[in-house]
Amino acid sequence: MSGGTTTATRAEYCVVACAEAWRDAGEVLASPMGTIPMIGARLAKLTFSPDLLLTDGEALLIADVPAVGDEAEVVEGWLPYRQHLALVATGRRHVMMGTGQLDRHGNQNISCIGDWARPKRQLLGVRGAPINTLNNPTSYWVPRHSPRVFVERVDMVSGVGYDRAAAAGPSASRYHRIPEVISDLGVFDFETPDRTMRLRSLHPGVTVEQVAEATGFALTVPDEVPYTRDPTAEELRLIREVVDPKGLREREVPA
Repeated sequence: MSGGTTTATRAEYCVVACAEAWRDAGEVLASPMGTIPMIGARLAKLTFSPDLLLTDGEALLIADVPAVGDEAEVVEGWLPYRQHLALVATGRRHVMMGTGQLDRHGNQNISCIGDWARPKRQLLGVRGAPINTLNNPTSYWVPRHSPRVFVERVDMVSGVGYDRAAAAGPSASRYHRIPEVISDLGVFDFETPDRTMRLRSLHPGVTVEQVAEATGFALTVPDEVPYTRDPTAEELRLIREVVDPKGLREREVPA
């Protein structure tokens, strides 16, 4: 329950979990990829991270927080591609990417499924994943948690995980950080001695057994796993009336 009277949906718990990734982030650029991460970043901006920088998804820095799909009314700057790359290289951005595959060490694959020489499926390509993961905080959003996504070993490394960053040495590991992985089942991190994935919280209605069955490797599971925090009544109002009045979040994570 949230606010004592209103029940939040699974999608709304996911929004709040994504927003928490940018809590107290300061003046850094939020780069959310996906509908629910976008709603989460805007919710964070409206609540506990007012200094967060947002874009219109293309090349404009925006000062207001329009509903998803609407144009901003207050534009405060231009962010051309070259300047965006400069932000990435200097760490002043926290990106939340999607992923085709993700392994226990946080290695991400958005390139291809199957053997590199003869892949079964072509995905996006490596894109900016290597420089994202080595230069600024990179979290991941998975709208459908399954063993096809959470795999023992990715078919190709696009985003760099903790094991590969450590093996490459200080030049790769110095600024490497994967704060969170958020899925429709729960929240995960890598706060373990060997930097492998840990279950940090369950979304209400989800069990540890469900998460284990939907994951293709053994997770670190604490003795007591909390639930993802409830949205406040004000957060639910902002999600439903201000940021996502069209209910796009429910299409990405259906009730």
